[in-house]
Amino acid sequence: MTITIQETGVDEAELVFEWVLRLLRELGDEEKDLGALDRARVTQAWRDAGPRAVTLVARTDDGEIAGISTVVESFAIYANGAYGVINEMYVAPPYRSQRVGARLIDAVKELAARRGWRRIDVTAPESPAWDRTRRFYESQGFVYTGPKLKFVLD
Repeated sequence: MTITIQETGVDEAELVFEWVLRLLRELGDEEKDLGALDRARVTQAWRDAGPRAVTLVARTDDGEIAGISTVVESFAIYANGAYGVINEMYVAPPYRSQRVGARLIDAVKELAARRGWRRIDVTAPESPAWDRTRRFYESQGFVYTGPKLKFVLD
């Protein structure tokens, strides 16, 4: 099986929404935080973000989607300027352990190199539910630095 990674844009927002919702359903808690997906608001925010927001789609030879990753460019002094953040990544269960996730990470690393980023961040909290995810990212060269905190505005 050959997997091709392609960047997609806001014109395929509904497809990306479907896949991110799959991820959130599997995670459980995050879907509750989302509530109802405000498609119009997110689509406009995606347009406004322009090239800072990138979605990568992994497709099989026959065009079937095997996984996605959303990445955004951020900025911080501690990161020496611009850096990438993987916000969502989901590989469909039948494609797990078939290097689809690794191919998506490789594509994010290539994006980082093109953009001059010196760092890519991803969240994988320290809890038994996240062990497999954390081990995957560590196998891709990521170093665990601790979970993140959030504050939700109404």
